[in-house]
Amino acid sequence: MVVGPTHHQPLSSLFFSPPPHSKSAAIITVPLDLPRTRPGHSRFRCSAGQTGFFSKLGRLIKEKAKSDVDKLFSGFSKTRDNLAVVDELLLYWNLSETDRVLDELEEALLVADFGPKITIKIVECLREDIYAGKLKSGSEIKDALKRSVLELLTTKGTKMELQLGFRKPAVIMIVGVNGGGKTTSLGKLAHRLKKEGAKILMAAGDTFRAAASDQLEIWAERTGCEIVVAEKGKAKASSVLSKAVKRGKQGGFDVVLCDTSGRLHTNYSLMEELIACKNAVGKVVAGAPNEILLVLDGTTGLNMLPQAREFNENLQWQVVGITGLILTKLDGSARGGCVVSVVDELGIPVKFVGVGEGVEDLQPFDAEAFVSAVFS
Repeated sequence: MVVGPTHHQPLSSLFFSPPPHSKSAAIITVPLDLPRTRPGHSRFRCSAGQTGFFSKLGRLIKEKAKSDVDKLFSGFSKTRDNLAVVDELLLYWNLSETDRVLDELEEALLVADFGPKITIKIVECLREDIYAGKLKSGSEIKDALKRSVLELLTTKGTKMELQLGFRKPAVIMIVGVNGGGKTTSLGKLAHRLKKEGAKILMAAGDTFRAAASDQLEIWAERTGCEIVVAEKGKAKASSVLSKAVKRGKQGGFDVVLCDTSGRLHTNYSLMEELIACKNAVGKVVAGAPNEILLVLDGTTGLNMLPQAREFNENLQWQVVGITGLILTKLDGSARGGCVVSVVDELGIPVKFVGVGEGVEDLQPFDAEAFVSAVFS
């Protein structure tokens, strides 16, 4: 049973009454007629303590990424198997076979979905350094290959850690097409942030798909987070997210995670809705949302690029502004090279990668760990 207001129900009871069927998730419905904030109500102010909290949270997540390298390593096993030929090629390398070895290396990178542009760039740089006498052994060539990939990831994909600003609550919007793992990624992100000590509020902003709210409620119960949902069929997504962020401020939440309707870049009405959602939360907390994360299905490999490119280049989408990527389902793919391609193509950092079905398997992306995982 979802808690909903009556005409005489006080606002405080709407926000703080837990549903009787759940011990771990408080479900809050959003009506259309909630009173607006009182005139003259003091604006939200940030303190140094809040700045320190978000800095510490970001540092903890980054440190966790370093310590979870084994999970990332296993998650990219299929891509690593594809690239195992690199070691075989370089083990007995000699100068006279340079062109043959580099041709086969090029093929291996293409099979792993590094993409033709990046593959040619890497191979030609290696060829130039080999003939210039800078690389004189197979191990030196492999080290140079790893450095090239790492440089591509860190030069264009800066700010890989979450940028949560200095005002509470920090607001993160999760966007993308249907079927990419958007709602699941939000649930796993909530689990990770809460595990590091953050107080999390979920917002069920996908008012388009019938089961989306139910799915997010399950994740709220599973992670022990509160959730704001709409009264069925009555509230716009922007209204739900606005009320959720207000609730986040009033309830002392650290982070509000906002789900949104899955959409194609060609669906202009839903794109406009997304802009409305962004504007709505920005009116509640200046500078919000702090992050807008685009979820992409990693099993599609390079096929995700046209979709991501269109999203990014779409005029309306530029107004919204993607700040980072979540690449999902990479444990089921041998095409992990697409991580490098999407960063090089879009210049947008990968923030998280999905490397399994477990709740712990949404991993903060670490460029060095990724390179080590695919070129062991």
